[in-house]
Amino acid sequence: MSNSTKKITIGITAHVDAGKTTLSEAILYLAGAIRQPGRVDHGSAFLDDDPIERERGITIFSQQARFALGDIEATLIDTPGHVDFSAEMERSLWVLDYALLVVSGSEGIQPHTKTIYRMLKERGIPCFVFVNKMDIAVKSKEDLIAKFETELDMPAVDFSGAAERTDEFIDAVTLHSVSLAEAVLEGMQDDDGSEDGIISDSQIARAAASGEIVPVMFGSALRMEGVEELLEVIGRYTEQAAYGSGFGAKVYRAQAAKDGEKLCFIKVTGGELRVRDTVSIKSAGEEDAREAKINQIRLYSGSKYETADSAQAGTVCAVTGLGLVLPGSSLGEEEPSAELSSAPFMIYSVEAPEGMDVHDLMDDMRVLTAEDPALNASWSEDGSEVLIRIMGQVQLEVLQREILERFGYEVEFGRGRVLYMETISDTYEGVGHFEPLRHYAEVHLIIEPGERGSGVALTSEVSEDELDLNWQRLIMTHLEERAHAGVLTGSPLTDVKISIAAGRAHDKHTVGGDFREATYRAVRNALMQAKRDGNALLLEPWCEYEIELPAQHLGRAITDIKQMGGSQESLEQKEETAVIRGRVPSAEIEPYRQTLTGYTSGEGKLSVAQCGYDICHEAESVIEEIGYDAERDTANPAGSVFVNHSGSDIVKWDEVPEHMHLGSVLEKRRRVAENEAAGNAGGPGSGWYAGSRSDARREAEIAAAREKDLRRIFEMTYGPQKAKTHIEKKERDFRNGPDISEEEIAQNAARGEEIRAKHERKTVQKEEERPLLIIDGYNLIHSDEEMKELAGRDIGSARDDLVDRLINYAGYTGLEVKLVFDAYKVVPGDGSTEDHESISVIYTAANEPADIRIGRMVEGAKGRQVYIVSSDELVQQDAWTKGALRISSREFMQILCDTEEEIRDRLRS
Repeated sequence: MSNSTKKITIGITAHVDAGKTTLSEAILYLAGAIRQPGRVDHGSAFLDDDPIERERGITIFSQQARFALGDIEATLIDTPGHVDFSAEMERSLWVLDYALLVVSGSEGIQPHTKTIYRMLKERGIPCFVFVNKMDIAVKSKEDLIAKFETELDMPAVDFSGAAERTDEFIDAVTLHSVSLAEAVLEGMQDDDGSEDGIISDSQIARAAASGEIVPVMFGSALRMEGVEELLEVIGRYTEQAAYGSGFGAKVYRAQAAKDGEKLCFIKVTGGELRVRDTVSIKSAGEEDAREAKINQIRLYSGSKYETADSAQAGTVCAVTGLGLVLPGSSLGEEEPSAELSSAPFMIYSVEAPEGMDVHDLMDDMRVLTAEDPALNASWSEDGSEVLIRIMGQVQLEVLQREILERFGYEVEFGRGRVLYMETISDTYEGVGHFEPLRHYAEVHLIIEPGERGSGVALTSEVSEDELDLNWQRLIMTHLEERAHAGVLTGSPLTDVKISIAAGRAHDKHTVGGDFREATYRAVRNALMQAKRDGNALLLEPWCEYEIELPAQHLGRAITDIKQMGGSQESLEQKEETAVIRGRVPSAEIEPYRQTLTGYTSGEGKLSVAQCGYDICHEAESVIEEIGYDAERDTANPAGSVFVNHSGSDIVKWDEVPEHMHLGSVLEKRRRVAENEAAGNAGGPGSGWYAGSRSDARREAEIAAAREKDLRRIFEMTYGPQKAKTHIEKKERDFRNGPDISEEEIAQNAARGEEIRAKHERKTVQKEEERPLLIIDGYNLIHSDEEMKELAGRDIGSARDDLVDRLINYAGYTGLEVKLVFDAYKVVPGDGSTEDHESISVIYTAANEPADIRIGRMVEGAKGRQVYIVSSDELVQQDAWTKGALRISSREFMQILCDTEEEIRDRLRS
């Protein structure tokens, strides 16, 4: 291949089992790069040459192969499809010109397919799609194209008619591409001046490269159907990327070769690289670059390679002589790559064999971390254990095997724990002051909530007149240089925007370390305020799931997902199977694969894709279990240091505002906004603070209305209450149970008959006047530890126990109670209703989730006050939109327990 040919790097990506590696083999065979296509199931795939890959039948490590396609010198990178190896796949995206996304025609779009396509769009990587297994597909080409458009928001175009320029093809490309539509209307000519008739290949290639259109081809890789047409489309509609003249390269993979050499896999992004060149190496988070000399350039195809004297821009190769450089690093003029979005969410301890020094184990784990930084090998807090980060069970098993083969010993892993994150839900001003003798720095930071997945965004709102630029840069460096610990569990802070709001230095006494101390304390100070106000939030990793299973097991699956704290967002039923999709905490779904296989006799399929961090579904219990004490964390102090006559004092975080030297920035903004609002008659739009006050007023009005409704039902149940003190009034709420003291009961014993009569009258009230209480049964059971434990042993006993308790509650309060259970008892079936004295127990139909049934019941109760008991987000949102009031399951369990205690007290008296 000559140096003048066009160089294209294509990464082949897919959800696991879509046929990605089979397609790679077919492409290499038809392009003449291999003599015979291998088979994954036979363990003979050219690119899956690692023993572990061949044993498991999945791609674990990204591999490359070179082939010629007309005048194109192409490099194909085969990436892992299993979600556990997403980090390896994502690192390959750093060096791609184009991506080839493989989708199974028989299984369609999977959760991980959506994740991959989202990554491609975020990175601006143009994409081709090959729909594989069309020989066994159920849906037509038209249906699949429509799915791409609706589920992926993809400008998908069927390129089956591209060569003939059919009318359908022209209509499709011009529908998505403004530039191609204009070309048709204006009758534009090809770049070389020749008339193409309608639109040229180069114009279509530009539209594909810009992402205006996504070419889609169909076929069967195993049968070699449609693969030649795919290669023709790639050859005609790809463009050479633009490269700079100065040398630069990206490192996307590192490994130790079989011959002992340490390899860095790179893509040259500018200029030319020659053997014996000395290059600079930059890694993310490191200010200084180091230099090393290139000893060898290798052009790999699978496990085989040939050496070269040089590599031009666009070349993907491996080099020796640099040592093990971390993936994501850069060479020459190139900048380090961005952090991965698919970070592991589980932490495991690695247990060395008996008699092995744990420090030797750490040395080996650091070798693996150099190749895969996502492992992030580290010591435990007490320094006794080696910890690593893992995506899932499959990666754990593969790592165990890899350690055995590479280092010669077998390890075990301790119990995994989730890697939590923390954020805040309101805006705070954090103040850090550091002033021991002959030192001085004060920093004010505004920390406000960011969007989910936004990480930590940094900015400065301070002018150079207020604080010198060099000090501002120093503060910014200290904000960037570490993961700041949260105050609930000590987990890393994320999804916030931190702004430098004010700062002060001393002309003589301030040194760089002073601003580091003040900056760290300012962050911590803001977080402690958020914790005090209940606005510190614990986040856990969530994923999108898809479960396909026989229809008769649908109710079980829906119930299991709810027990995990997940949600069901869609339900698709076929003749004998059902598919449910939604979101669920990652740690909960991870062990579920084996459970699903068990109760469906192997017919159930589960696929998941990580979708980032969100609110922890069991935050209270997690925080309690971890037992982190922010006040005693001496490595992350929230207080400040102020000088006194004899030395310095450490001032507690909540007392810092009384001692700080600069005024509060938020308070100043508040006063300015109030003055502006007063000057503009306080109408809507009169300044940001006026708007926020208006929002606060509306929220207060809604809360007051809800309080009034709750008070009304309370008094309907227990009778009018006497006026209390201010604090007692706030406590007099439906959640806290009856507000009748023992003294009042004793003083009014004579009224006992009257009280009993009043409750008897309530039970015969007209139905339309009685409040209606609708309870999400399984949600309530799993909100209480004792009932949850009973349900784990016998779900029927848990249901019966709850029914018995609610019969007493309904009879005592006079409320009408309807208890709703998801389809579980009667699957398949049309549902049923059982009347138990004063309550109704409802079992939904097999394909009817509880939230849908409860919504219908609310709509059918027009004119009545309805209360919904559930902590399920979908149930709560639907209830709110239909005018019902909401009570969380935990709140109601407290109400139920309080009421049962009162019943016992009255019976005793």
